[in-house]
Amino acid sequence: MKKIVIRVVEILILVIVFYGYNHYEKMKNPKVEKEKEFREEIKVEEKKENFQIRYIDVGEADSILIQNNGKYALIDAGNNEDGEKLVKYFQSLGIQKLEYVIGTHAHEDHIGGMDDIIKNFQINHFYMPDVVTTTRTFEEILENLEKKSIRFETPKIGETFTLDETNFKIIWVGDNEEDLNSTSIILRAKYKNTTYLFTGDATIEVEKQILDEEIESDVLKVSHHGSKQSNSDAFLRKVNPKYAIISVGKENDYGFPKKVILNKLKSIGSKIYRTDELGTIIVSSDGNEIYVTSEYTDTNGEEK
Repeated sequence: MKKIVIRVVEILILVIVFYGYNHYEKMKNPKVEKEKEFREEIKVEEKKENFQIRYIDVGEADSILIQNNGKYALIDAGNNEDGEKLVKYFQSLGIQKLEYVIGTHAHEDHIGGMDDIIKNFQINHFYMPDVVTTTRTFEEILENLEKKSIRFETPKIGETFTLDETNFKIIWVGDNEEDLNSTSIILRAKYKNTTYLFTGDATIEVEKQILDEEIESDVLKVSHHGSKQSNSDAFLRKVNPKYAIISVGKENDYGFPKKVILNKLKSIGSKIYRTDELGTIIVSSDGNEIYVTSEYTDTNGEEK
């Protein structure tokens, strides 16, 4: 009888310890728990596809890594404090070379970590708008490009390039130094039968100018973190995305994404995925179907 009682006590202790550890893990890393709930909710089978886009959790900033058959392109590199974290993350993925690196425009939350990227990876093409700013962040990019003999290139509207089987087209690039958001490089990617639109922080005025372009896309990187200065009704209806990805900081000072933008996306039937809720969002495809999942990554310099 005494042995049975001792055994029961041991089991109870194990249960309490297990519960306590899991509770600690949830409190320590709520995004991991959110990710588990997300995976269970959408019931996506894990697949290793030849095409994958990672909308990386860099807080109130943007950074997007595109992979096709072992070749990589990077769009934006988060804030200054995200740079070293992005380098470590990319190195953990085995990346040594980036075929294309694109700074959509010269705001710190898009190019802040770019100097670290330039220092640590081989880069074949570096694209940014032809707009000069006097910020230290921008100057560090120019200095590091020069040190590594990488040319600063500005693509032309309508220009195309490829990343293995993925075709890209430049939809917009501006030159208005008074409004850097309006200079944002907008590009559309097509992988077999699937399409993806990347918008930087493009404004409503820019959206009006590209409505006649081929911008319909399965996946949209929602412009300017879900701001009302972007994401017009006409633009969202024309793109008509099945999936809308919002890169945004948790409890940010701007109140992004704005509720009106979320309602617009819901009204056209888009499924919304946010980095502040899910961490890094991973979109993969076999060229016909699109799969969405997420993971926690230590890439957000806002989180200490």
